[in-house]
Amino acid sequence: MIDWYILAPAAFFAGMVDAVVGGGGLIQIPTLLSAFPQTAIPTLFGTNKIASIAGTASALWRYARAVSIPWRLVLPATAAALLGAWIGAALVAWISREAMRPLIVVMMLAVAVYTFRRKDFGQAESHEPRPSDPWLGALFGLLIGLYDGFFGPGTGSFLIFGFIRVFGMDFVRASASAKVINVATNLSAIGFFASHGPILWTVGLVMAACNLAGAQVGTHLALKHGAGFIRKAFLIVVAILIVKQLAELI
Repeated sequence: MIDWYILAPAAFFAGMVDAVVGGGGLIQIPTLLSAFPQTAIPTLFGTNKIASIAGTASALWRYARAVSIPWRLVLPATAAALLGAWIGAALVAWISREAMRPLIVVMMLAVAVYTFRRKDFGQAESHEPRPSDPWLGALFGLLIGLYDGFFGPGTGSFLIFGFIRVFGMDFVRASASAKVINVATNLSAIGFFASHGPILWTVGLVMAACNLAGAQVGTHLALKHGAGFIRKAFLIVVAILIVKQLAELI
């Protein structure tokens, strides 16, 4: 018996949160682990990605119609992120993920404090595009991809923070740009998990429909309420990520 009354709302809420600032996996993955405690982890992670990519792609489509995405920067970053994710996944065999956790907590705390103290952070674009941006974007994408492939939690938050801090975007454009990389890395992850075990396609597709509906609501809220709303949601998600990582350290 599948607990649709739990899985469907979780996927909807995950899609809504993911569309604004990322972090939907914080909701969907624990729900799947609880609903299918005897199922292999690669199967559940692949199922989660099936659900997530529907919402992420729909959010990207909605953002792209309303926001000018800097493709000259974002496409090299996306290509490099795919390469980085593959390398990061390969590093798992050589380095313990647990060794990364204290560093990630410190990084997330720094992001949260910086964003909280700088009230104007991401409220408006801070500078015009620069000739070096595509190269910087590729390096940024490579580093984010490495992190995503190796460890993962908070990738969306780091993407948004980087697009604002390094490339001068506001929260709305940063969130939209992050979705391009999210879609690409989700596709890559689906391929990886599908080759390492079966995916629960029925569960994944039903959750994908709910995730997509939630993403439409989240994108509408983000576009309607703008950078200030996304900044608050960003701080909430980062705070939850910090608490989660600290709890796993104890």
